[in-house]
Amino acid sequence: MSKQGLNKYTYLYGPVPSRRLGLSLGVDIITAKVCTLDCVYCQLGRTTEKTIEPRDFKNIKAVLKELKLWLSEGMAANFITLGGSGEPTLNCRLGEMIDGIRKLTDTPVAILTNGTLLYRPDVRAACAKADVVLPSLDAGDERLFRKICRPYGDISIEKLILGLCRFREEYSGQIWLEVFLVGGMNTGPDELARIKNAIERIKPNKVHLNTAVRPPAEPDVRAVDPDALAAIARQLGGMCEVIADFPAGRCVRNAEVEDVTILSMLKRRPCTLGDICKGLGVAEDEALAVIHRLQQGGFIISEKRGEVTFFKVIGISR
Repeated sequence: MSKQGLNKYTYLYGPVPSRRLGLSLGVDIITAKVCTLDCVYCQLGRTTEKTIEPRDFKNIKAVLKELKLWLSEGMAANFITLGGSGEPTLNCRLGEMIDGIRKLTDTPVAILTNGTLLYRPDVRAACAKADVVLPSLDAGDERLFRKICRPYGDISIEKLILGLCRFREEYSGQIWLEVFLVGGMNTGPDELARIKNAIERIKPNKVHLNTAVRPPAEPDVRAVDPDALAAIARQLGGMCEVIADFPAGRCVRNAEVEDVTILSMLKRRPCTLGDICKGLGVAEDEALAVIHRLQQGGFIISEKRGEVTFFKVIGISR
């Protein structure tokens, strides 16, 4: 397969089996990897451009044209999720994008965001068009925020929290807050007490605990074991739950999986064989055949995280 043949879908990927959203069709609306943060645990690697200035990253008509094609092929997902290779709220046409999606499908829209730009009224207005907004909170104090999230410029933990609080006041939809725990960094009693205080200020509908299951940006980032996660969930309160393993589910398909489909999925997220099979609704032997071809062609590599093998793209510009 030639590299010219890798772009059946330029902006869409998946559906990806999500521990929070079921089968989630990703819509990549940011150039890789442009973000307001450079988190030590990010599965996409180090941030290549840190900024806080929203701009027009993608051709909205082209994105919506791809989604229309995807829907016409009989595909389905539980959510259409705006995120991908960077921070989606940096796209100044985010609200326009959601309006366009609404005209094509009644599938709920979710936004995966780090929440750092919600202090801006225009960003809050755009995010309020979604059904579910999934921001992050990984620290309750400035020192730890800078150590884990490595923010751009004057982004501070208090600015982040105040933006989330203001968004909660204005937004009637669902806020599902992710707290990403890194072993030895933000799991001590004092750190967790400050995170709990911030959660109580923000008042999300749900709190999801996550940890470094997939290969992170920094190799020394440690995962938190399941028993410790369960204990922390109890400490943080009744709305808090540990994100479980990927749920069972299949995408409705009417064709065999193509190399480009799996490659597009892996370009945005390292995946296991199980992720690929569940997300794309394909048999294990079919997925393995594609994985083998992509490995032989030099498009992907495998990487172990503990006892789990992930596949990820190498040498492809996004």
